[in-house]
Amino acid sequence: MSFKNDILSELLKSEEYVSGQELAEKFGKSRAAVWKAVKNLIKDGYEIDAVTNRGYRLTENNDTISARKIKSNLKTELDVFYYPSLDSTNNCCKRMLADGKQGTFLVTADSQTAGRGRQGKSFYSPALTGVYFSLVIRPHSSLQNAVTATTAAAVAVCRAIERLTDRKPKIKWVNDVYLDGKKICGILTEAITNFEEGTVESVIIGIGINIKTDDFPDDVESAGCLGAGISRSRLIAEVTNELLNIAVGDYESFIDYYRSHSLVIGQRIKFIQNGRVTPATAVAIDETGGLEVELENGEHTVLRSGEISIRKI
Repeated sequence: MSFKNDILSELLKSEEYVSGQELAEKFGKSRAAVWKAVKNLIKDGYEIDAVTNRGYRLTENNDTISARKIKSNLKTELDVFYYPSLDSTNNCCKRMLADGKQGTFLVTADSQTAGRGRQGKSFYSPALTGVYFSLVIRPHSSLQNAVTATTAAAVAVCRAIERLTDRKPKIKWVNDVYLDGKKICGILTEAITNFEEGTVESVIIGIGINIKTDDFPDDVESAGCLGAGISRSRLIAEVTNELLNIAVGDYESFIDYYRSHSLVIGQRIKFIQNGRVTPATAVAIDETGGLEVELENGEHTVLRSGEISIRKI
């Protein structure tokens, strides 16, 4: 973690002023280095009060993310870990699991330097303008299947957005949330497997939502943002609440919601599998989140693999 992020972490922990001398001593740096880090945070968009003889404090205008804020809005007790910056929240979860972390837990970051999407694609994750988090659940839940976990995550995102804003998002099978024809959310689900026993030990559900992001790299296509005034910590908590509700037994009720919010049912599409492009018509969503399609010869098949891409024709 950079020194700038160290300073941000300390400011997030306190609602009072933190002295420059205290920060310098804690990290073995000079007062000048602390001030330089603060100036870089301000340049990044954080609003920080700097008062002589008192120190530094994040202003109330910052829509900051913190473990404390998230936990205050959760309906279930679980461990929450916040980082100013990570390579990716999914990767962090994998490291924590490898180190022996147990139970259900949540990891979130203000930005990701190597955010990942499906099929090896990157997910643009700048600071302050979105939320990036991963929830680790255990396989006794109804979400141990990667496809159903992903569809449940899409439903959780849409429900949370509808509860907190006046926006009406839609879902493109299997893992993308759209608003006004633009992708505002990506979901990456990964299973951690015990190869000796052939069992799934845990499932990592990674979610990235663009809230205010409006300047994307040239290689990012059809991306948009929620464009609503909303607390980022509250949104993370609400999505997590919805996911945990489904995981502990509310699975049945979310399928109809998923179907009603589909962007593709009844649409002519083409699906790409193993490099082969096949035209079809999207017919229905089955009980486990699979996409039923009708091929041009009239045959029906169900798409389940997370490695399938679909496009409208």
